[in-house]
Amino acid sequence: MGPSLAPAFSFLRACRGEPITETPIWIMRQAGRYLPEYRAVREKHSFLDVCRIPEVCAEVTAQPIDRFGFDAAILFQDILIPLLGMGVPLDFDPGPKLGMQVARREDVDRLHWAGMDALPHIRPVVRACRERLAGRVPLIGFAGAPFTVAAYLVDAGGARDLSKTRGFLARDPDGFALLLDLLAVATIDYLKAQIGAGVDAVMLFDTQAGWLAPAEFARTAAASADRVLRALPKGTPTIYFALAPSVGHLEALRAVHADVLGLDYRVSLAQARAILGNSKAVQGNLDPALLLGPGEEIVVGAEAVLRENRGRPGHIFNLGHGIFPDTPIENVKLLVDTVKRYHAHGGGGTP
Repeated sequence: MGPSLAPAFSFLRACRGEPITETPIWIMRQAGRYLPEYRAVREKHSFLDVCRIPEVCAEVTAQPIDRFGFDAAILFQDILIPLLGMGVPLDFDPGPKLGMQVARREDVDRLHWAGMDALPHIRPVVRACRERLAGRVPLIGFAGAPFTVAAYLVDAGGARDLSKTRGFLARDPDGFALLLDLLAVATIDYLKAQIGAGVDAVMLFDTQAGWLAPAEFARTAAASADRVLRALPKGTPTIYFALAPSVGHLEALRAVHADVLGLDYRVSLAQARAILGNSKAVQGNLDPALLLGPGEEIVVGAEAVLRENRGRPGHIFNLGHGIFPDTPIENVKLLVDTVKRYHAHGGGGTP
């Protein structure tokens, strides 16, 4: 496949911090259960089949672009897919069901990363998505950050406060470090394969990391994410998104070598900008719950985020977490229209 048209895209220009008149918009989990066309696909295919069959994955990846005109597509996969290459049984019903739980160092020793040969579908699905998108928008690849994937292994995705994960970390920090090392190696290979197959940017999701106190977040989650990001080829924009709700968490993010930092909906965009400095682009950070409310509140909330950025370059509009499955379609359209209408009035000004 030939070279990407990536340099012209507003999303990628925002990743690089270039001044642009438009604020690009995409939303986390934009391809998924809130879309009727996605639900129609799932009536015919299992979740893992959607991830693995190139033409089906490409269809689902492109659905939100076709319907709403977002400024970027994100590859349809799941953050736990690399575990299939480590011998961990995995199914979705509808959420992830892991056939193995890690409770102690001996369990870590049972894991082995078999390499990308164990995930042969990744390169074909990326190529199929690029072909389906036909140069309309850039394609974002992604992975779960090592700490968040570790938390799913230890807490089996069930605990809201990660008591088992945090207990493992406190009881055996060296054993937990071994788990993070193994996951970091797998994540690096996984993202390199996506980049090699043609994604235009990559994102690392650390949605469980906010359960850690700021100092532990810096030592453990942010440090392991930074290891992954530093190992990736230069020239492909990187995004790191952690649910990081405090000033202390934001201060820890300054050390992470990502081109863009995704912001939790619970933090102030202006305060985050002040802490992170001008060298980092930011992504976010509308509360996804607003999309369940009345239209006028969606407009007010979206315009508030745009105003808070004050027209500074390096801002990608997104939610501050993933969209809820019961979000009305018309509310998503209203959000996209609101952000794009704001573009038309000069980006940083009042519409």
